[in-house]
Amino acid sequence: MLAVRTIVHPTDFSEQSQAAFGLACSLARDYGARLIVLHVVSAPTFVYGEGYLPPAEEELVTLARQQLSQIHAPEENVRVELLLEQGDVAREILRVAQETGSDLIVMGTHGRTGLSRLLMGSVAEMVMRKALCPVLTVRLPFSETGPASRSTTQEPASV
Repeated sequence: MLAVRTIVHPTDFSEQSQAAFGLACSLARDYGARLIVLHVVSAPTFVYGEGYLPPAEEELVTLARQQLSQIHAPEENVRVELLLEQGDVAREILRVAQETGSDLIVMGTHGRTGLSRLLMGSVAEMVMRKALCPVLTVRLPFSETGPASRSTTQEPASV
């Protein structure tokens, strides 16, 4: 059985990350593990146009620090450590996981496919390919109208 003492949860503050955070908290609670919530600030890629300047890196770091400080475990017995890093997102996630001796990475995924995946890349895919520990990816939970909640009885069709 996998001994889980340290869990890294990378977050981009999206709904997918929030769903993964819930699962990471549950796993940390059940295993008595330390939970490291990590956000990586990366320099935004912009096409420079006339008169447009991208936000300063300091502003991005300040905003990320504020958002990160809002994250709290739903239960008091979950030990959460907040960590803010700068650099390439996938590389930093992998570095932090390795340096902290992480036993598991729990992260959200947007589930992009096709052209959007090709253009934007997939941080989750890169982490899964190169991580030295297991990686659990989480997509948004099923909605109430999802497959599990649909009724299996159907009314007969009119002829």
